[in-house]
Amino acid sequence: MITRRGFARHLGGLAATAPIWSEAFLAQRALGDVPRNADIVRLDANENPEGPPPAAIEAIVRSAPAAGRYHFDEFAAFTEALARSEELPPEQVLFGIGSSQVIDAAICAFTSAIRPLITAVPTFEVPIGLARSLGRNVVQVPLAADWAFPVKKLAEEAEKAAGGLIYLCNPNNPTSSLTAKNDIAWLVANLPPDTVLLIDEAYIHFAEPSEVEGGLQYLRQAKNVVVTRTFSKIYGLAGARAGFGCARPDLIRTMAPFRDNVIPVLGLRAAMAALGERDTLVPRRRASLARTRSELCAWLRQKSVRYIEPDGNFVMIDISRDARSFGAAMFRKGVAVGRPFPPLDQMLRVTIGTDDEMAKFRDAFWQVYSA
Repeated sequence: MITRRGFARHLGGLAATAPIWSEAFLAQRALGDVPRNADIVRLDANENPEGPPPAAIEAIVRSAPAAGRYHFDEFAAFTEALARSEELPPEQVLFGIGSSQVIDAAICAFTSAIRPLITAVPTFEVPIGLARSLGRNVVQVPLAADWAFPVKKLAEEAEKAAGGLIYLCNPNNPTSSLTAKNDIAWLVANLPPDTVLLIDEAYIHFAEPSEVEGGLQYLRQAKNVVVTRTFSKIYGLAGARAGFGCARPDLIRTMAPFRDNVIPVLGLRAAMAALGERDTLVPRRRASLARTRSELCAWLRQKSVRYIEPDGNFVMIDISRDARSFGAAMFRKGVAVGRPFPPLDQMLRVTIGTDDEMAKFRDAFWQVYSA
């Protein structure tokens, strides 16, 4: 198993040859060198158009003079606040620079030369990219016909490999589809020995609560499950880089050496402020997003354009032509959409923006689609 020090050396070597992937990096790479302040409607990186809540902005502004220090003394309180928010003890929580850092730590901790990363595709590419860069085997199976993760196939692959890490994104990026709670319950109950299930719940707050059941319940049952969440999506703090993971204390201890134990103080305090508004902010933003998302889907149905029924803050649209050239044409009309996600090369991922942004999207989309 790779050590933290060895991992750091590995990342140093990687920096000379390849970027460390992230959603932001992949979206920017798809756009090329276009500056972020260009007059473009950006529906390409699953960002929240509402941005940070006012309390988080106030915390960032007020805390700017404190950015010259690491503020180690605040990390325990942040962990405790995260734990309280999920009704868990602090020893079951690991914060990170975005949830991606916790996912990275899980890959380092629970995969090896003989224990693969197992997932279904298409899904979030960053875990797959990191595992391969570390020389780990990656086992991929197709998503099911309903765009859910095929839990029985994932369990079969883990059984064949005699263990490993199963990565399941729910709702899934890029398809915005849910894996049914009964299927996840089956997978947890049937995890092969030496297998850990990582459930990436970055987009869970956008799903209808009656349709989705988070994985935190399995932690209370002492299962081999890691759940990751982020402040980047519903809370609108993508640039603040704050996230966390939850698991059994022994799994947290195994992951901890592979994660930097420092989080930027501005992100920490912004996340703490946003967390204080969770009970009102999350349902309000979910309802607002669902309304705009529903209006887009109704428009697509009116135009007889197929799409995958969405549960995240984005929609995967079947354009039945090359997504890369279609996206380039959209960009020329002032709208940036998601990058291609092979093998769905004829589908377009579109983030839900403001009402005005979606009006511009519909206008540009129809011009390109009907041309």
